[in-house]
Amino acid sequence: MHIAVIGTGYVGLVTGACFAEFGVEVTCVDVDEKKIEDLNNGVIPIYEPGLDTIVEKNSKAGRLHFTTDIKGAVESALVVFLAVGTPPRPDGSPDMSFYRQAALDIAKAMNGYKVLVTKSTVPVGTGKWLREFVSENLAHHTDFGIASNPEFLREGAAIEDFMRPNRVVIGSNEEHAIAIMKDLYRPLYLIETPVVITSLEAAELIKYASNAFLATKITFINEIANLCDAIGCDVHDVARGIGMDNRIGRKFLHPGPGYGGSCFPKDTRALTTVADKFGVETLIVDAVIEANDRQRLAMVPKIEGLVGEFTGKRIGVLGLSFKPETDDMRESPAIEIINEIISKGASVKAYDPVAMDEAKHVLPDIEYANNEYEAIEGADAMVIITEWNQFRALDMDKVKSLLKAPKIADLRNIYEPADMREMGFEYVGVGR
Repeated sequence: MHIAVIGTGYVGLVTGACFAEFGVEVTCVDVDEKKIEDLNNGVIPIYEPGLDTIVEKNSKAGRLHFTTDIKGAVESALVVFLAVGTPPRPDGSPDMSFYRQAALDIAKAMNGYKVLVTKSTVPVGTGKWLREFVSENLAHHTDFGIASNPEFLREGAAIEDFMRPNRVVIGSNEEHAIAIMKDLYRPLYLIETPVVITSLEAAELIKYASNAFLATKITFINEIANLCDAIGCDVHDVARGIGMDNRIGRKFLHPGPGYGGSCFPKDTRALTTVADKFGVETLIVDAVIEANDRQRLAMVPKIEGLVGEFTGKRIGVLGLSFKPETDDMRESPAIEIINEIISKGASVKAYDPVAMDEAKHVLPDIEYANNEYEAIEGADAMVIITEWNQFRALDMDKVKSLLKAPKIADLRNIYEPADMREMGFEYVGVGR
C-alpha cells in the first residue's frame, strides 16, 4: 500500500516513519523546502528518541520519501493523511488555515479513489466539512472516503506509542474507508491492539476528551498537593492510596508545576470552544485551565521561601522543556516560572540536556550552562523544573559545595525530603 502524509511536523514525521517501519510505502510532504532538504540529508528537525534511526533505516530501504510535490504524492497514494499544524488562536480555537490549504491541494491532485484521513487534532465536524470542501474543489470528479484517525503520541515515547498503542481509533461513516484503514493497521492485530470503530464526530471528540481528562487528573493531584502542603502530609502517600483504586488508576497522579506542551493546553482550550459552539457548558475543563495557570505561579513563592527576597539573588535551574525526553518548549511551566523570578529581580542560569536551543527563543534573558553543575555554581538555590533522568542521581556533596547556600526547590519531587534534609539541605517539594 502507498500512503501520503501531508505535514512533517511531530505527528506527521512520526506517523510516516512508523508506517514505513510496518512495510508501507510512505511519501511525506511539506511546503518547507529547507525541512525537506534536511530530511533527505538525514537531518531530523525534532528531538524524539529513536526517530532518527527509523527514518534512516526506512529511507535507505526505499520505503520512506520526502518531497514538496504534493500532487505526485497524492496521485500515487491510496490513503492520504492530513497531519498539518492546527495551532491555537488567541481565543483558544484552532487555526485551521494550514489544514484548509492542505485539503485544497489534495482536492486539486485527486486522480481516483482515496481515503482522506485527518491525523491533526481538529474541531468536531471537520470530517463532514472536509467531504464537502474537497467535493467542491475536485479538479476531476472522483469518489473518495473520509476518516478520522486521531493520534495519542506522547512526546519522548512516540515510537513506542505508535508501535504498541493502547488502542487505534478509526472514525468513519463509510465501510470501504474503514476496511482500508483496518488493513493499513493490520500489523498491530498481531499484538492484539484494540481497534475502536466510531463515527467521524466521535473520533474527533475522543482526542479532545482524552487529553482533557488527563489534564484534569494532573490538575486534581496538584490541588491535592497544595492541600497536603497546608496540612503537613505527603501527597505521594495520598496519590498511592487513591491510585490503587482501579477506577482511578495510578498514572498522571504526579504533582508538579502544571501541565504544558503542545497538546494539553491547546486541546483543553479547544474543547471549551467546541462546547461553546454547541451551547454546552464545560465547567470542569474551564476550572482545569484556570487551576493549571495558577499552579505555575504557585511555584514561585516556594522558591522565594527558600532564598528570601529575589532581588540580587541567583537561581540555578535544571530542566526547561515541558517534560523529559523532548526539546519542546511550548507552554512549558519553566517559561512562566523563570520570567516571574526575573521580574522580581533575580538572575537565572539554566541547563537542559536538549531544549536549550529552543529555550533561547522564549527565554533570551537568562544564562545557559554547559551542564547541571555549572548551572548551580554560586547559586542561592537549585530549582528542578523538568525531571530528566540525569537529574535524579546528582552528586549531592558536589551540589552542596557548588551552591552558595544548600537550598533545593524540587518542583518534580524526584528526591526524598527526609534524605535531603539529613544531608543538610533546606528542601521544598510539591505537596511533601
